[in-house]
Amino acid sequence: MTTTALSLSSPLTLPCGQVLPNRIMKSALSEGLGTDDHSPDVRLERLYARWGSGGYGLLVTGNVMVDRRFLGEPGNVVIEDDRDADALTRWAKTAKDGGSPIWMQLNHPGRQGNPITTDGRTVAPSAVGVTIPGIPAPRELTDAEIHDIIERFATAATVAEECGFDGVQIHAAHGYLVSQFLSPLSNLRTDAWGGDIDHRARFLLEVVRAVRAAVAPGFAVAVKLNSADFQRGGFTEDESRAVVEMLSRESIDLIEISGGSYESPAMMGKPSTASASTRAREAYFLDYAATVRAAAPSTPIAVTGGFRSETAMSEAIGSGDCDVVGLGRPTAVVPAAAHRVISGRTPVLDSADLSLRLPSRLRTSPSVKSIEGALDLQWHTDQLHALGADREPDPQRPLRKTAVTTVKRNGIDAFRSKRAVTAGSAQQSAVRKFRRERLIGRYVANPAVLTLRKLGVRTHLATELETTGRTTGLVRRVPVAAAFDDTGAWVISQHGRRSGWGRNIESDPSVQIMQGSTWRMGQATFRPDDDVVARTRTFSSNPVLASLNAAGFRALQSDPISVRITFTD
Repeated sequence: MTTTALSLSSPLTLPCGQVLPNRIMKSALSEGLGTDDHSPDVRLERLYARWGSGGYGLLVTGNVMVDRRFLGEPGNVVIEDDRDADALTRWAKTAKDGGSPIWMQLNHPGRQGNPITTDGRTVAPSAVGVTIPGIPAPRELTDAEIHDIIERFATAATVAEECGFDGVQIHAAHGYLVSQFLSPLSNLRTDAWGGDIDHRARFLLEVVRAVRAAVAPGFAVAVKLNSADFQRGGFTEDESRAVVEMLSRESIDLIEISGGSYESPAMMGKPSTASASTRAREAYFLDYAATVRAAAPSTPIAVTGGFRSETAMSEAIGSGDCDVVGLGRPTAVVPAAAHRVISGRTPVLDSADLSLRLPSRLRTSPSVKSIEGALDLQWHTDQLHALGADREPDPQRPLRKTAVTTVKRNGIDAFRSKRAVTAGSAQQSAVRKFRRERLIGRYVANPAVLTLRKLGVRTHLATELETTGRTTGLVRRVPVAAAFDDTGAWVISQHGRRSGWGRNIESDPSVQIMQGSTWRMGQATFRPDDDVVARTRTFSSNPVLASLNAAGFRALQSDPISVRITFTD
């Protein structure tokens, strides 16, 4: 199927008959540019107009969810029916006007659903949670629910075709729901959906079959698949090759190879165990892709992750190890990356050095790497938002600014309805508001503080407060952020006098707070006259952490009150 004569500018004919004009694909990047109702925003049209004229052989959208009850992050577009047909049609047209075909990536987050945007508990093949602090365990899907999700993928594909998209890509990588079914770590089922790889692959195959049956023969159907989960006991490369062989018998037009999950984000790059061959060839998963040719000799293979130079991209295509080169994060900074690479104007795409300026002893921590990986993704999301706002990307954007926008974008205000609230529903709105705030504290803020303490980070963002329970008389310990001085400390009660420990200190103001490694005794008093946001900026000398903390209170829009603790020991 491939020869050494092939180049990046060579067209590619897919099994469905569709022809890609060249071999560089803009891979999926989660844009977060949907409206409050999860329909495509005009910002998506602006963004894809830029990419559409960027010279790509194929554009793949960020993940479009198939169930509005379960989102991966705020701003996801959702397709459950044709209610947004006009906006979807405009989205597809703006991309195709530049000459690039566009496929829609379809996804369900499963247990990686955002706990704040999820309606109830997240769902998964089995009730096994991700090993990330603050993410609650999911509930196990019923057989009827599994079949419903399969039909949702098919429905979304049908709508995408009707609205002018040229194909769909089923997201079966990065630890999302389809990938969860494939992994023996997250799929412990003993029915027809679990067990050996043949049974664990059934969900993916049923989704592919349902989608293919729902669309026209010339409409492309693709799959994004992990080479491995990169977790001990997880989905292996041998199992991945077995799934590729199964997919090759299902009229698949393209298999994109990636790897990792939220728990082990190999797709973020810089893997510590990368081979010399991988480093030399740039692509993280190219060595694996070369081994699947025998499993799927007639199915086009795309590899995404790590490509930066025209030389490495051309060698990957010319060698026949893959048929399509995927570019993700570079396209957020250089929208016309494909045209620049193919024309020779930009032989090497720059990579932003995005890392927290922390002590060397912390840089190798898995938790710190996860935080850096998340900020890396959000930094590139900031670039997409700039393009969507008709501005140019900012390659010099400081990471501390991204820390602020991350909290703003993912905070409570991102999920609050903009519709007017009637007087009769005001009390219900207040209850919902408090529940959301409590979820932020329980599943995001508190675990983050505890993680920082375990890492040995001695900023005052990570300490603990002891109060006496007003009804039980028992000691209650909670993680808090604090600013210490010679006579005491400042802390913030995020929910004001409504919080559990806030009510405790109204009943008994005697408290203890951890300063460094020493417990200090003190008396706590509410100080409603204090500027909470200004106060939080004093909690850390690190500008990233200080800005992030201050933005957190603004984003939550709860009722925080400063609390002064005066030492009595």
